[in-house]
Parts: sequence; structure tokens; C-alpha cells
Amino acid sequence: MPEWVVSHAMWKDIFVVMAPLLEKVLRPVVVYLFLVALLRIFGKRELAQLNPFDLVVLLSLSNTVQNAIIGNDNSMTGGLIGALTLLGVNYLVVRFLFRHQRLDQLFEGKPTVLIDRGHIIEKNLASELMTRSELMTVLHRQGFFQLSEVERCVLEPGGGFAIKRREPAAADVRFNKLIERLNLVDEKLERLLESRS
Repeated sequence: MPEWVVSHAMWKDIFVVMAPLLEKVLRPVVVYLFLVALLRIFGKRELAQLNPFDLVVLLSLSNTVQNAIIGNDNSMTGGLIGALTLLGVNYLVVRFLFRHQRLDQLFEGKPTVLIDRGHIIEKNLASELMTRSELMTVLHRQGFFQLSEVERCVLEPGGGFAIKRREPAAADVRFNKLIERLNLVDEKLERLLESRS
């Protein structure tokens, strides 16, 4: 077979779209909307990637829907059209939701308070399908080693955690400052007594 025939076939495989353009655009749009709806239904936990099982699901999800997005087309042009469509749809959805805050809140959901004043809210933890050990792992990653250090922990709609450190009570702060000053006075008094002897 002549070299130019092989070269022509190779270029055809790379650039010629094997499916109609409308199908190449429609497939990513449908898959995008389906995945966004599924992630909304299954909750913030999937986005937070709390444990290895959730991470495996998210990684497998992209491979699972790959054929649904590209169909029978393995051309580079087809893949680029699919990627451009996904990015375009996401851009339009994000812009639309930015302009319509109520829809955004309805679509994304509300934050869930998991810890309030140092106490775990068990029903909220259960509604997010989180265990205490998973929550403690999240706290440890953020530099909190005891529950008593946390004033509030909120699981945000996007899957992130907002954690507020518990501040000591004003009376405790005053007491600690008083103890420090008494220690300084005690040290000065000892030095004064030593200098006289």
C-alpha cells in the first residue's frame, strides 16, 4: 500500500468527525445535565471525596460516561467538539445561576452544620451519610485534634468544609492574663529578695 494512502487514512482518522455535528454537541449536553442532577441527588458527600470508595466512584464516573459523550467517534476533532461543548455548557450554567441566586441555592442546596459549639449534630451527620471517624479525619486534616477545639463545622454545598476554631471565653482569657502577671510579680519579688540577701 502506498505511503500516501496510509498517511491519508491516518489524517482522516484524526480529523474527520464520524458522527453528525448535532449528535457530537447533544451527547455532552445530556451527559452534563444528567451528572449534575445525579451529584445533586446523591449529595455533597460525593463532592467532598471523604473516603476511598467515594473517590473511586468519581474517578470511574468519568470513564463510564466517556462513550456516552463521544459515541462511535474516536477522532480528535470529535473529542475536541465534545470538550468544547462541555466547557461551554458549564460556562452558560454557571453564568445563569450567578444571575439567579434563588435558583442557585435551590440547585446547589444548603450548607449543613455538622458541629455546633463543639458538639456533633448527629442527625445532620447521618443525613450526609458521614461517620464520626470521617468527620474527625476532616478535622485532623485542618489541624484540629480534639472536638473541643471546634466552634462550628459546616459542610458547604460544593463539598468543602468551613471550620471555625473555638475561641476561649473572655473570663478564661482574663484569668490567664492575671496568672501571667502574678507570675511576673512573683519572679520580680524573688529577684528582689535574692539581691537583698
